[in-house]
Amino acid sequence: MDFTLVSGRRPRREGVVPVSPRSAGLQPHARISRRLTTLLLLAAAVVWASAALAQTLRVDATPDHFTNSFRPTEALGAGIDRLPRAATDKLFTEPVLKQVLSAGWQTVSYRLNTELHVEAWHWNPQGTWSDPSGKGYFTGSATPTEFIRHSYGYPLAHQGFSHPDGNGYSRLTDGDLNSYWKSNPYLTKTFTGEDDSLHPQWVVAELASSQQINAIRIAWAEPYARRYLVQYWTGEDPIRQATQGAWLTFPGGAITQGTGGNATLQLTRSPMPVQFVRIWMTESSNTCDSHGSADRRNCAGYAIRELFLGTTTTDGEFHDVIRHTADRGQTSTVCSSVDPWHESSVVNDRGDQVGLDLFFTSGFTRGLPAMIPVAMVYDTPENAAAEIAYLEKRGYPISYVEMGEEPDGQHMLPEDYGALYLQWATALHRVDPILKLGGPVFEGVNQDIQVWPDAQGRTSWLGRFFDYLKAHGRLGDLAFVSFEHYPFPCTMNPLESATSSKYGEMTDCHPASPCSSPSRISRGTRTSRSSIYLRRSGGQTTREPSSKPAGTRSITSIIFRSGFLSVAAGRPRGLSVCSPWIRTTRSSSTLRSSSPAS
Repeated sequence: MDFTLVSGRRPRREGVVPVSPRSAGLQPHARISRRLTTLLLLAAAVVWASAALAQTLRVDATPDHFTNSFRPTEALGAGIDRLPRAATDKLFTEPVLKQVLSAGWQTVSYRLNTELHVEAWHWNPQGTWSDPSGKGYFTGSATPTEFIRHSYGYPLAHQGFSHPDGNGYSRLTDGDLNSYWKSNPYLTKTFTGEDDSLHPQWVVAELASSQQINAIRIAWAEPYARRYLVQYWTGEDPIRQATQGAWLTFPGGAITQGTGGNATLQLTRSPMPVQFVRIWMTESSNTCDSHGSADRRNCAGYAIRELFLGTTTTDGEFHDVIRHTADRGQTSTVCSSVDPWHESSVVNDRGDQVGLDLFFTSGFTRGLPAMIPVAMVYDTPENAAAEIAYLEKRGYPISYVEMGEEPDGQHMLPEDYGALYLQWATALHRVDPILKLGGPVFEGVNQDIQVWPDAQGRTSWLGRFFDYLKAHGRLGDLAFVSFEHYPFPCTMNPLESATSSKYGEMTDCHPASPCSSPSRISRGTRTSRSSIYLRRSGGQTTREPSSKPAGTRSITSIIFRSGFLSVAAGRPRGLSVCSPWIRTTRSSSTLRSSSPAS
């Protein structure tokens, strides 16, 4: 059948009207029937008619010619995010529930927000501390007792980010020699089983502008780095433009026998213009931090009290250009990881991670399996395993388990994420061998993330992550790949779009249709895309950014904020749906049958 679309005035907004599976007369696992296909296309024709020039839309309703299948109960979903503390009791009520469910949403995902704030998540307020005095590493109780209605994040004491979400700040430039940044002990040989040089830990200091630099002073804490490099960046921005420059070691910046303490290094004879400086650490002293030797995690990794950067004069005086202040006005720093050590007395109770019991019993999940997260970037595998054990003891249905939250937003290198992933996967699969685990839950992209090149010159985040899992024989532990996607056009705040907000992808959105042709996405833009294509050539796999070229295959599956639309490997698929929150996943079977993007 043919439809003729006539010209008319373009509407201000375009979208797709949700179709309730019940009203459409579908069984939960039914393929798209001819009737539903026609209804969807007719609905689309009504929406598009006033916007399009005269054109003919041809519909092929032949049963054998369907281009895709999906489960309606898994395809239209939404997410429960962190809420202001007072909002939970107001929103989890019967009137709100009825209004929400009347919109037709189905499967639900639970979004973790504490990791964006560099906090440890106490999914269960009841649990045990590694130090009985109420500090250290926390493990929630896996035994169901009290109903969990609220849960909160606990800011980490040793963070090195100047501008995380929330109100945190870095201990590297806070002006307090009693505080310190410390890297994640789970990225050391004690836990990875690999040499520490395979997981270098680093900190980057960003000056407000290019400054004349020839010296650095590092006030080390315990454990300190025995072997490290001090480097400068040749490009504009090593964080946002990781492949458009290089890290070069200062002439005096290679240290092979560090002794800790206050180390002042003469980096060059004459000052040179520098804006970004990196300390790249590859061998630890393995001495114990201020929390003592009772816990081996206290004696692994690297720790720095304060950074000083500037020039030295002929009389040996050090002139520091770093701004030291215990707030977000400090000289900005970024770090590779953070020790999840924290204290019970420091809690962020302004934001409520809705209690898991409330989440599953409120009615918002419709009793369907839900995607739930485990904290991983700033947590322990024991706490994650206890969470899954708790949920299964309660009998709550789980569809997928997302591992950590937005490691790209935390500037984590793929090998470090992979090392944590394997430790957590081992712990979780001991609890339940059939759990579907996945990640990395990118913060809002539709193309691969580029990172600093490794020793082989590889810059693909996903390619290196896949390679890490394959090298350890553990690709089977990855059941899906997910990332957030923001397809709707909007401008949330013109001022915000001009800043370097980590969620810059939510502003300055395209004014055109969110379901227009695929295109590059970057901070400040949003587009819509339903497929990722891989091309195999000369032993390398590359990721195609737009339409499917010859010799490629589509391998994506799409999760609409946890709703699941299966798109099998093979020819391009024709179904496309827009949603304000989209998680995109690839199945592990597809990953095993095709080389990773590089």
